[in-house]
Amino acid sequence: MSIVVQKFGGSSVADAESVKRVAKRIVEYRQAGHEVVVVVSAMGDSTDDLIDLAQQVSPMPPARELDMLLTAGERISMAVLAMAIANLGFEAQSFTGSQAGVITDEQFGKARIIDVTPGRIRSSLDEGYVAIVAGFQGVSQTAKNITTLGRGGSDTTAVALAASLDADVCEIYTDVDGV
Repeated sequence: MSIVVQKFGGSSVADAESVKRVAKRIVEYRQAGHEVVVVVSAMGDSTDDLIDLAQQVSPMPPARELDMLLTAGERISMAVLAMAIANLGFEAQSFTGSQAGVITDEQFGKARIIDVTPGRIRSSLDEGYVAIVAGFQGVSQTAKNITTLGRGGSDTTAVALAASLDADVCEIYTDVDGV
């Protein structure tokens, strides 16, 4: 069975109807016999909204706390998408970056992935689930803090997971011109 990693950006999961369309596409891949790992960004403009909120309460929010806040957007997307897939009669499990084994350096806001240990993802696939991973985030190797990878971090997450899982293909669904 081939492993397919699919990444869906914020505009792809911007609202409930968009999430349902993405879930349908994922299920089609599962029905075709593929093991599917999905990396999602935050819904729509939610990351920008969270940054605005943080700056309203603190013009210079502590970097650690900002990373904790910003990862909430992807966590919402992953859970909602798992629910939409379940509604179509398929099993899905959602994972934070940390749960997916995305290990980063200690740099808040622009962490770099230094390792991916996808044991839980592999187990989920082995049990027949679609694995859904929150992009843009990981856990620091030493201090075990939640970190964000910066803009474009969900694409990076998808490629890193695809490499660590020896995926047959990594598909990036985007509305960015030229990609």
